Amino acid sequence: MSEPVLYNDKIWLKHYEKGVPETIKYEEVFIPQYLDKSADKFPETTALIFEGYKITFRELNTMVDTFVAVLKTYGVKPGDSVSILLPNIIPCVVAYYAILRMGAIAVMNNPLYSDRELEHQFNDSNSTLLVTLDLLADRMVKLRSKTMIKTIIYTSIGDYLPFAKRLLFPLVAKKRKLAADVTPAPDLYKFKEVLESHSPDPSRLPLSLDHVAMYQYTGGTTGVSKGVMLTHGNLSYQVQQLKMWFPTFKLGQATMLGALPFFHVFGLSTSMNFAVSMAWGNILVAKPQAESLLEAITKFKPTFAPLVPTMYIGMLNHPDLASSDLTSIEGCFSGSSPLPLEVINDFQRATGSIIVEGFGLTESSPVTHINPLNGIRKPGSIGLPVSDVECRIVDIDDGVTDKPVGEPGELLVRGPQVMKGYLNKPDETQKTLTREGWLHTGDVATMDDQGYFCIVDRMKDMIISGGFNVYPRDIEEVLYEHPKIQEACCVGIPHPKRGEAAKAFIVLKEGETVTQKEILSFCSTRLAKYKWPVEVEIRGLLPKSTVGKILRKDLKDEEADR
Repeated sequence: MSEPVLYNDKIWLKHYEKGVPETIKYEEVFIPQYLDKSADKFPETTALIFEGYKITFRELNTMVDTFVAVLKTYGVKPGDSVSILLPNIIPCVVAYYAILRMGAIAVMNNPLYSDRELEHQFNDSNSTLLVTLDLLADRMVKLRSKTMIKTIIYTSIGDYLPFAKRLLFPLVAKKRKLAADVTPAPDLYKFKEVLESHSPDPSRLPLSLDHVAMYQYTGGTTGVSKGVMLTHGNLSYQVQQLKMWFPTFKLGQATMLGALPFFHVFGLSTSMNFAVSMAWGNILVAKPQAESLLEAITKFKPTFAPLVPTMYIGMLNHPDLASSDLTSIEGCFSGSSPLPLEVINDFQRATGSIIVEGFGLTESSPVTHINPLNGIRKPGSIGLPVSDVECRIVDIDDGVTDKPVGEPGELLVRGPQVMKGYLNKPDETQKTLTREGWLHTGDVATMDDQGYFCIVDRMKDMIISGGFNVYPRDIEEVLYEHPKIQEACCVGIPHPKRGEAAKAFIVLKEGETVTQKEILSFCSTRLAKYKWPVEVEIRGLLPKSTVGKILRKDLKDEEADR
């Protein structure tokens, strides 16, 4: 029997890229101060690009100061909650940095959520002001009476566009559902108008790294969403961890592809905040579908691109790929879900770039693991714990006993970017976060003898078939090897003899056909018999979150309803 590994030995440190430290001497820099620094050192460098419209770091900093004055005018005080309900557009960045700068609490919300979901998040966070889009304004005015929100400020996709596009926008916007008329209502204001009617407020309120900077909601698509309390320290330390992990990156010398939604913590930290801290331009993509991504990359030449697997897959399978130029991309970061090896190889060939896979969760701001950019990268692995992150793999049943190298168990992490807790949910906080600061991720993982970690699956997604543990990811990895399959997802369904068995949902590549028998036969030669799926359903698409993650729970719910 294997001896339990001593995780405090941190065997992963041997494989850190040269220049990456075990521990960081953190600067007491707040996220808005990074903007001050970039505006001071690189005032004329482009900070944001949206559809060709550009603003410099100096202009962005002035807009943020001006929006601080706006927030104060409408009664927002330090410690108050302000909700943002926007895609990746310039006002989203401005509002977020202004909220943090004045000591208020930012609440990022998903524009695709239903009124029921938004009502819960607005009320749970005690939000008093909302910044949103004209497309959502009338809905939000109706919803306002059920919340604490007093003031609504709305913007439009067309507010910040190059001159020619701004002239054409009114002619096409409503047809393409990019704009909407907004019914006048009390305490409802236009973003651009309030910005133009105020002067910048250059004051800087003393902040504390221990104070909550934002409530980031998680679990909204899988149940009642929980507000993760992230402090100024969590967010700042995360940015500093990312900067240290990529020691070859230089200030002011790259361009970010801002495709991951900023209302999701993955995009917020690895794209928006990281780019501002590095004084990089950020190409904002409001609707990150394959066509928009290919167009943005070809036109604006980003050098670094954090994306999720469905974005890589979508671009590789889009007919515009052949006429697109992706060669500006030098590095990519992939997270949210596993990236199939075939996709990694195809995308790296198409771009000449390097993809590093990583891992994180909302409760950890989010990144805890990344493969080295200039070092050993293990496809299918989430890589190594970043600086100052401790990890353990523990027994799934008792949540305490360390598991030996190579054996699966629950991944626990501890580090300076781990949340303060869940808002208004002390019991949930206690279940997830131990007194010693260990965060229970709910993910089943393994660690190899070099300290590289792999996510096997979510604990709650595990299928128990005939007494055996079956991890859907094992089956999905095999399905992705099939040359005709573009996307795949497996869930457990009731089985009369085994208790549970796997059902596979697949999306085929364009123009391909396949039978269930062919897929089952393919799996039978590559998987142990107890892992074989018993059913295959071919679909045109799979349900996905706004960051492109396949929603396994939606498929499970559909099966339960049957």
